[in-house]
Order: sequence, then structure tokens, then C-alpha cells
Amino acid sequence: MASSLPTWAVALLILLAIALSIFLLYLLLLSIAPSLYKSMIASNSVSVDDFVGGPPSPSSALKSWLLNRLNVGGRQVRVGGGYNLKVEESDKLPGLKVTSRNDSSSDMNVTDDTSEGNNSTTAPPIVVGTIRMGFGHHRIAYATASWGLAPDASHDRSTWFHDFLNIDSEEAQMIKDTDKLYSKGSRLASELGGYVEKFWGSLTKSGDEDSLRVTYQFSEHMVPLLSKLDKNSPIIATHSMVACAAVAAGFTNVINLVIDNHAQWFVVVPGALNLVQGPSNYHSFLKMGVPEECLGLAGHWIPRDLVEGIPSTCQWRIDRRNANKPLRIIIPVGGAGAQRKFIVEMVGAFAGLVKQKKVQLFLNAGDHEHMKEAFLGVLREFGMEYDTVVDMKGVQKFRKDMVEGEPAKNVTLVGDHEAYSALRASELGDGTLEVRTVPLAVKYVELFLTSNLLEVMNNSIVNNNKIGLYDGCKNAVRIALERANRK
Repeated sequence: MASSLPTWAVALLILLAIALSIFLLYLLLLSIAPSLYKSMIASNSVSVDDFVGGPPSPSSALKSWLLNRLNVGGRQVRVGGGYNLKVEESDKLPGLKVTSRNDSSSDMNVTDDTSEGNNSTTAPPIVVGTIRMGFGHHRIAYATASWGLAPDASHDRSTWFHDFLNIDSEEAQMIKDTDKLYSKGSRLASELGGYVEKFWGSLTKSGDEDSLRVTYQFSEHMVPLLSKLDKNSPIIATHSMVACAAVAAGFTNVINLVIDNHAQWFVVVPGALNLVQGPSNYHSFLKMGVPEECLGLAGHWIPRDLVEGIPSTCQWRIDRRNANKPLRIIIPVGGAGAQRKFIVEMVGAFAGLVKQKKVQLFLNAGDHEHMKEAFLGVLREFGMEYDTVVDMKGVQKFRKDMVEGEPAKNVTLVGDHEAYSALRASELGDGTLEVRTVPLAVKYVELFLTSNLLEVMNNSIVNNNKIGLYDGCKNAVRIALERANRK
């Protein structure tokens, strides 16, 4: 009888059979998902489920288990051990000590029982933990470290800069591989634009409870990267993965600086004090169900020298504008290196203003070679002369020259979820709403040149500073030390 069926009917039956098989397999996986999930979290140091308000549904359990398998495969969490570390002076921030892996057991800087951090006569260091996988995480870590090093700081602790990617290891490579996928996705979405960019944006704003479960599970594998640090050290983390790993490793004074102004589960950490920048974010986390005792309102994550220089530098900008000197615009590229198409078009759109000496551009490509080449391409295309800065010594000289006068050329190239942050800045008066089109960017620049908008924004910065809005990192260090001194 089946042989008498037309071809389309046979094909339809086959498709229905395949669909039914997939559905039955899904039901089977759902039935065993809770046990797979329980097995996955059996040895966890912290209960994420308690933190988010209860265990996952079967579908969430399956999702969390599958995503964890994609992240780590069949890898088992390492129990015990860890990597010996050494500390060296930073070449970027005087007084800051930077950690890295050290396999030499004879080196006195190794963080074993004889190291500075564990010396019974020396207070354990303030550890600023980060991951260099994004523009914000690293920047905020340096901002925090600057307050730990403040000359008037009321403590005798050294400040250590602990970047997970600076610890040469299998775990660091796992993070790099994950970051490559994220960066590639960000760049592709930005280049394609339209619905693809909207879809990518929706993914980065959908951090539900399962996203925290997966983040924490991955972080359990990262414990060896900091397990040799003194457990009495206050840890201030600028990446939730670092805070998760610190909690899992047994640190009891962990401060997690929530970098995003969009409340999502995966940016907060169970077992840590999660500090946020603004009241709306604080309200949102409370509504989500984050326990009040795990939250704090700190202020914005700003470096000490910028905060202390606000009165003079804001007045300096206003004076420059009143003297009709060129408007200075710095264009940095984020950690993922996305937005290449937009930024290149924007630089080209500013070419006329640059040549008229109304605008000076400072293009920061970071260590993104593809962005450096893109910048060079558009500068050559529009015939704009430029200088280049390629190392920290050059950056410091460039900064000095900027303060004392005008650069030799009007373009300088440094080559070595954000809508909510823009909204926050516009509410405070120290920034604009998110600018997503080149014509709108040009319009704002024209407003800076022809209206009092720049003066209004700088006055807002001065007023915000008077009420401590930019003291986030300062407060984070203070709170970490207060908690450490209570022990």
C-alpha cells in the first residue's frame, strides 16, 4: 500500500517520523535533565539555585547542562592545587603590582607561604581581579587599582592587579577561546547590521537565571587561577566570572563591581557583595529577587586622577571652547573590536571639520590590528595627516603635550548592552543618548561647536562630582577594607 503513495506523501511521512523522533528524544532528555543538572552541580561550593530563588525547571536544567557541555565538554573541575604566582611592578601604574604565573619555586615572589600576601606581619594585599576580555572590565580594574594606591589611603596593604589571562594556563586558554567566539559574533553582527545586529543585541540582554548558572559553572573551573592567593585578601572583581571563582575558592571578602547598567542575573554573584553604579539598576536587581544583603549602591567606576581633576579639567574644556580652539574627540574601540563599519564612516564624516581645524580626532585602536588598519585606510582615503602612538611611553608624552599645547597634527592614532549606560549618562547630563547613526554623531559634534552643550555637560560633571556620583571605585576599596578590618 505504501508503494502506491505519491512521492510527496512518502516524503511527508518521513518528515513526520523524524519530527516525532526528535520530539520523543526531547521528552526523554527533559525527563533526565534534573538528574543531569544535579550531577553537574553536586560538588559546587555555592548554590546558585538558592540565590536565584529555587531550582530550575526541567527545560532550564537541560539548557544549563547543554550550555555547560558546550563550554567545557567533559572536563572535570580540578580539586586542590593551583598555580604559583609572582608579582612585578606595573609599567602602567606606579606602585601597582601585577601578578603572573611563575613555575620557579626558588623565586621569592612566588605566592606561597613565604610570600608578601601570607606574611603574618604584613596585611594581605588588595587584589583587583579582572579578565581582559572587553574594554570595560580592564578599564574598571585599573580605575579601582588607582584608588587602592591613593597616597592618602588609610591602609598599609599593597594593591595587586590579577588578570586571569595573565596566568598562562589551560584555564586561561578556555577563557580566550570563549572570548574569541563572543568577539567574532559582536563584529559580525555589527558589520551585517539590521536584523542580525538586533538579534545579537537581544542575546546580550537576555541574561536570565540560567545564564548565571552557566557562568558560575564555568567559573568553578577557574578556581586554580587564584587559589594560591591569600584567602584573607579582599578581592574586588571587575568581571563576574572572577568573583564567582573567588567565592568558589573560599574567599570571604569578595566585591563584585557590576559593570553593566542593564540588570541581568549573570552579572551578579552569589556569595559576593554586588556593587552597582546607579539607583535604577539597584531597584531592578531588587525586583529580580537579588537579596538586599548582597547588593550595594556605590557610584560610577572612575579612576582617581580623573575624579580628583574634575573641577580643573572641566573648566579647562569650557575655556578651550570659549577660546574657539579645536574640539577634541577621542574614539576608542571596545574589547570585541566591533563597530568597525560605523566608526570608519564616522571618521570619514569628520574629515571636513578636521581639515578646517575645528576638530581634532584621537583614535584608539587598542590592540585590534584590524581596527588600526581600518583607521589608517580611512585617514589615507580622505587625505588626513596623522601622528601615531605605539607604546606607553608615547602615551605619556602625548598626554603631556595635550595638556601643555596642541598636537602637531589634528589626528592621532593610538594602536597598541551599552545603550543602558548611554541612557544613564544622558540622565546625569554628562553624556548623550546612544548614537547609532553617523548623521546623528555629526549633529552632536556640530552642537558642541555651535551651542553651549559642551559647557552644560561639563557643569553637570562638576555638580555630579560634588555629590559623589563618580566615587564608585573609591567606595568599593573603602568597603572592601572595612569588611577586611572587621575580621
